[in-house]
Amino acid sequence: MKQKFRGSIKGHIKLTSKKSVMENQGASVVITHHILDGKQSQYEKWLDEIIPVTRHSEGFIDLQIVRPIPDLTFVYTVIIRFDTINNLKSWMESDNRKKLIEKANPMFRKNDHYQIRSGLDFLFTTENEGNKVPVRWKQFLATWSAIYPLSVLIPALIIPFLRFLHIPPNHYSDGFINSGIIVFLMVFAVMPNYTRLIKKWLYQ
Repeated sequence: MKQKFRGSIKGHIKLTSKKSVMENQGASVVITHHILDGKQSQYEKWLDEIIPVTRHSEGFIDLQIVRPIPDLTFVYTVIIRFDTINNLKSWMESDNRKKLIEKANPMFRKNDHYQIRSGLDFLFTTENEGNKVPVRWKQFLATWSAIYPLSVLIPALIIPFLRFLHIPPNHYSDGFINSGIIVFLMVFAVMPNYTRLIKKWLYQ
């Protein structure tokens, strides 16, 4: 009896831990707002209003804003990360956010558009593909093929520049700067364009 009881406890602990890992993988939302001509400054003020409310939401981790190029593009992309999908959905469906979106609606060329993703799925989110997400092995190959050249090129460019600025060699600070630049380029420059280039293979 004791052996069976212990076995059932172990099985329960194992299942519980797996479940908690799945629930705590984290989640991201990618929001795109197409802003009308002449409304950019008004939208920036609105961002100053909604961002503090977002930061105080349960489970909030961080957010990034990709602003449009002046006089060329009019799309703002906001990436927000929460610790769980449930906390993220709670914020996105909250009354506070709904009221703020209603306030911003007159500035939008298109309706408020967003997609919720778990883990790094947001790197493969495109407006044209709707809610479709590539299979994991294609995500792996695409990410690897994008990161490899950056991991070779960025240190080759950045390390000599740091030495030129008389910043002493340090394994940790050099790695911190290089990895930060690589991640920034991956999220904001490389993956949005790379996924469009290979989308036929990626989404088939």
